[in-house]
Amino acid sequence: MLGEYRIVGRRASEIAASVERAVGAGELEPGQILPPMRELATQLGVNPNTVASAYRTLRERGVIETAGRKGSRVRPRPASTARGSLRVDAPPGVRDLGDGNPDPALLPPLHDALAAAARRHAQEPGLYGQVPVDPEFGRLARAGMDADGVPDGPIAVTSGSLDAIERVLAAQLKPGDTVAVEDPGWGALLDLVPALGLKPVPMALDDDGPLPAEVERVLTAGARAIVVTDRAQNPTGAVVSEARARELRAVLARFPRTLLIEDDHGHAIVDQPLYPLAGVTDSWAFVRSAAKGYGPDLRVAVLTGDSTTIDRVMGRQQLGAGWVSRLLQRAVAHLWASGAVDPRTVARSYGERRDGLVQALARRGIAAHGRSGMHVWVPVSDETGAVARLLQAGWAVAPGARFRLSAPPAVRITVSELSMDDIGPLADAVAAAAGPAPARSYG
Repeated sequence: MLGEYRIVGRRASEIAASVERAVGAGELEPGQILPPMRELATQLGVNPNTVASAYRTLRERGVIETAGRKGSRVRPRPASTARGSLRVDAPPGVRDLGDGNPDPALLPPLHDALAAAARRHAQEPGLYGQVPVDPEFGRLARAGMDADGVPDGPIAVTSGSLDAIERVLAAQLKPGDTVAVEDPGWGALLDLVPALGLKPVPMALDDDGPLPAEVERVLTAGARAIVVTDRAQNPTGAVVSEARARELRAVLARFPRTLLIEDDHGHAIVDQPLYPLAGVTDSWAFVRSAAKGYGPDLRVAVLTGDSTTIDRVMGRQQLGAGWVSRLLQRAVAHLWASGAVDPRTVARSYGERRDGLVQALARRGIAAHGRSGMHVWVPVSDETGAVARLLQAGWAVAPGARFRLSAPPAVRITVSELSMDDIGPLADAVAAAAGPAPARSYG
């Protein structure tokens, strides 16, 4: 059942740690069946309740799953084996198009913003007991969301989009609850949900965002929460259109107790308008990150939502991290106020490369997707083979497995490092590596 690996430990925490270590090291593989609780308890010389407690901990951490009489097994994509490990390292001489980073040339210099924050700090030092949201940051953040039609709500600040989503899920859900996620979708989110002890439910989408019938299906089946990317969806570049937003709001209105989380991480790098869904359900959260437009290392995102959700998030934050550095908040506020980033210019730069690649692939008979953002999603018939052939041709891309639950095979190409001269050679290599298009390519 377990091959050469032996689970060890006397306490529940030790037994759970033993299994988790084995999963992380690859000694216990996805789908591998664990011993029945009584059998393992006999082997270890412990009470069956101790093993039951260990298995419960592993389920809550997203390491294993239990299917009634079929027993417990390692999850197909356990939280201990993060999707980030499903990457292709680019050896010397190979172009890395899989890391997902923005183009450094499109990020603003930070010295003026940090200097301005430091000068203000000299006048008004940041100390314990002060408000967690810098007033100027909060004012500018709220004004930006007002301009985009995001409903009014209190402001919180988190260390990036994923931090915000984790805090909202933890504030509103309990282990075992189901969360509807886009498929294909953001790999980090697909890891986070089971790591919180929640169950991810795949939700198909097309270039206009989640399909209304899919949203109705997952909510009817009992999903307690849904996470939607408004623009620059990772990995497909989907954008929630005005017509799709109307359809989705109509569906969500029939499930008012659903927790709706909207991720607008593409803010400042897209030129498509925002059509928010927030406000239809009783519980909602809207997060906007500064990472893609201003710099990933800033680790600043603004979060708003209904008062109960935001109060819970801020209350829990105060018991841990306390607040996101007001120095960083002031630096981001300076970048916003100074117009350090022109979203139209940034969007145009990414769009020229992204659209150029999609069109070049279309001329070679390859259907690809990328309406916005910095990625192109290319369906392939043999994902592993396509990645390997592209690597041999000098291009490292991200395997689609990092972003999929049940969606068909594909690869993700990040255009940030491309020049227009790269488009033709890359398209030739992708066309040679992709193979025949799969019958169901997307959505």
